[in-house]
Amino acid sequence: MILHDQTELHEQILSYIKDRDMENLKALLADAGDMEILHVFYDLSPEDQTLVFRLFTKSRALFIFEELDTADQQNLLNSFTDDSINEFVNGLAPDDRVKLLDELPATVAKKLVNALSPEERRITNTLMGYKPETAGRIMTTEFISLRRTMTVEEALDKVRKQAKEKETIYTLYVTDNSRKLEGVLTLKELLMADKGTLVKDIMSEKIIEVSTETDREEVARTLQELDLLAIPVVDKERLLVGIVTVDDAIDILEEEATEDIFDQAGLIGVTENESSRSELLVDGSLWKIWRVRLPFLFITLVAGMLAGMVIEGFEEILESIAVVAIFIPIIMDMGGNVGTQSSTVFARGVVLGHIDIKNFAKHFSKEVGVGLSLGIIVGIISGTIASFWTGLPMLGLAVGLALVTTMTLAALLGFLVPFVLIKLNVDQAAGSAPIITSIKDIAGLLIYFGSVAMFMGHMLY
Repeated sequence: MILHDQTELHEQILSYIKDRDMENLKALLADAGDMEILHVFYDLSPEDQTLVFRLFTKSRALFIFEELDTADQQNLLNSFTDDSINEFVNGLAPDDRVKLLDELPATVAKKLVNALSPEERRITNTLMGYKPETAGRIMTTEFISLRRTMTVEEALDKVRKQAKEKETIYTLYVTDNSRKLEGVLTLKELLMADKGTLVKDIMSEKIIEVSTETDREEVARTLQELDLLAIPVVDKERLLVGIVTVDDAIDILEEEATEDIFDQAGLIGVTENESSRSELLVDGSLWKIWRVRLPFLFITLVAGMLAGMVIEGFEEILESIAVVAIFIPIIMDMGGNVGTQSSTVFARGVVLGHIDIKNFAKHFSKEVGVGLSLGIIVGIISGTIASFWTGLPMLGLAVGLALVTTMTLAALLGFLVPFVLIKLNVDQAAGSAPIITSIKDIAGLLIYFGSVAMFMGHMLY
């Protein structure tokens, strides 16, 4: 194995992909270490990830796949054929497989489970039979158990034979014939003992364990606080049924920390709703998508008609001062851009926990201030250009004032509309833009024509 600079490795991979030099790309990947490839893999585009992934050995593919986020795992699976998906999912560690299946649509998950080998299907169904958010749901069954009457030599021989198939071998568990947990020891303790020593003489009977019903966050914190590499999971009869490893604990603590941020912002229900709504809009039937999106489009249609009526109501101005029409698209487009920016800032801020819904007034007032400042800058520039372009300073003043007011209103709506929709438990992703556009267009036209009438009324005939 050759150590590579990550930037250089990334550039080499992209170069080989561009040249379609698969032979040298495969050789490069073979020379690099698993962790080097993992770091570079994250930076590749989805298309390049798929191409590179297909060149991995089976062991590396499993390693990389198990380290990816669930969303990235699903993207990769979408590029597989049915046969390759079934083979790949069959090779995953049980806990990683269950985690993936929990995130997939029920019909897809059921299809994958049915395609597993009988033994892997049995293990998977067992884990999925435990309640969500418990140790039973996140544990792996890939551990090594020993008998207390084994010698050290016999125990080491078993470890060597099973090491490749197990998730961890650094902590070993001692059980009786019925799988009841009796003791625990580390691989280091086993290696340092004499070959003829019995396992019962070096094992510890002071066992830290959790139940299959123990909350997963409690399990993760126990691993963290006691600095353990793994913790055994037992059932009601104290039979050893699995272990939870430290890598799973890290993932859980990260997820829980994120949930805590959302909870503090009052957003746990919001994120769950947004997830289900996103799934419906992406994977739902055409009828369900229509049902969500069409009502908001009808709002926009009606608003468009009303905007037309506003323009018709100021027909006298357009006939008298035709140049006024030139700046209508500018007023509407600049307001639309600010509204889109503000609603995007709000949505992203909420998702990332940067916006505290409970302290909405603070964020709202700041965004209104941002909209006002942007409006003043753009209004001064546009008004000045309009004045020199048309030779009508009053028209420039009307354009500038309309832009300041419309852009401020758009920023206000960009935060206020999605906030209200969230509070009303309405899909803000589908509803925000149409509502913001509708209000902004009608108000923007009224403000613009009102400004023109106020400053240039003397020019009407």
